[in-house]
Amino acid sequence: MGHSPSKVVTARLSWVTQTLPDTPARTSPRLHRAWIVAAVTLVALVGAAGFRATPGVLIDPLRAEFGWPRGTIASAVSVNLLLYGLTSPFAAALMDRFGIRRVVSGALVLVAAGSGLTVFMTASWQLIACWGVLIGLGTGSMAMAFVATVTSRWFVKRRGVVTGVLTAGGAAGQLVFLPVLAQLTHMYGWRSAAVAVCVTALAVVPLVAFLLRDHPSDVGLPPYGATEPVPKPHNEGAARRALGALATAVRTPVFWLLAGGFAICGASTNGLVGTHFIPAAHDHGMPETTAASLLALVGIFDVVGTIFSGWLTDRVDSRVLLGVYYFLRGCSLLVLPSLFARTAHPSMLVFIIFYGLDWVATVPPTVALCREHFGLTGPIVFGWVFASHQIGAAAAAITAGIIRDHLGDYAAAWYGAGVLCLLAAFLSIRIKRRIITG
Repeated sequence: MGHSPSKVVTARLSWVTQTLPDTPARTSPRLHRAWIVAAVTLVALVGAAGFRATPGVLIDPLRAEFGWPRGTIASAVSVNLLLYGLTSPFAAALMDRFGIRRVVSGALVLVAAGSGLTVFMTASWQLIACWGVLIGLGTGSMAMAFVATVTSRWFVKRRGVVTGVLTAGGAAGQLVFLPVLAQLTHMYGWRSAAVAVCVTALAVVPLVAFLLRDHPSDVGLPPYGATEPVPKPHNEGAARRALGALATAVRTPVFWLLAGGFAICGASTNGLVGTHFIPAAHDHGMPETTAASLLALVGIFDVVGTIFSGWLTDRVDSRVLLGVYYFLRGCSLLVLPSLFARTAHPSMLVFIIFYGLDWVATVPPTVALCREHFGLTGPIVFGWVFASHQIGAAAAAITAGIIRDHLGDYAAAWYGAGVLCLLAAFLSIRIKRRIITG
């Protein structure tokens, strides 16, 4: 049968538009949209890390102006820490329901509001509301579950490397923001730092709104490395989806093995070393500025270690990686008490470099295991696993302080954390190979 001229022209135009952009012989390969999404995600994560680091810069200025005790200020930080972890799984579910762009944009607005309103506060409960609740909810919505959601949707190949790079954004954020905020506070007062955070958070919103996309199918693409498009996740109530994923996950041994190991991860990093390394070093005569510089080195090597861990996650059994990471971390913590001295001698520098490489190297393989065992709900399940990380961090921060008050030093805390890390290595190796579709 013959074809009408209009149909022939339409068919030829359709053929041209479908073939020309993807013809390697005539055009250079175009950058996949997944890399643009990953870049915007990295900017948001770097900012979120910097926003969370702000309280450390402002504690002393707030004490000087308002006379609030450290316990009161620390309670705001504790609320922030817990909400940061507990918000994560619900944020992952909200991203499924309303889209990544809306959730991240809303989170940035919350951070801006929390930081900006501190300029006008006059009572300690307002500090808890702003730093603890608003910034905790905002940064928690841009936590590791955000990373898991982006990598699960947009990448099939290079997932481990991208996860490592995005995770390393947390360390980069602290390195970028802390010196700037500290200088602003020193020169112009703590309110200038709060305003800077507010303005920066708002400045990222247009970037997220215009360049971030919720799902590859929104722009007619398959995920990077896939050959066919992947349908968008089924929309349902965010709370129902988050709690439903938890209800399913808790019935499997792998969830408890992952959550237990990650709780120890949080206890041995943010909770213990991140909170108590500086005062512990000061107990041995090391100046606080020197100890703080050593922690900054941890952050630098954390970037390298996490990216390398992502590369390994694409190639090595994630269970083995976790087992090795936790085992080596445990051994290093058992040695740490003997390394403290008045100066940063070579042995301490070796510990700092090693610990930096291992700091959050556990994230890429943990994300990968959640994806393998829980399928489409993997990012949400990882959000709950990450919540256990923050609970472990909060518990370790309090416990180490009590140990120092009652025993006069931190040695028992370091030894206890070392033993726990060896336990985490055992838990990781116990995870069986099992894949459950979402």
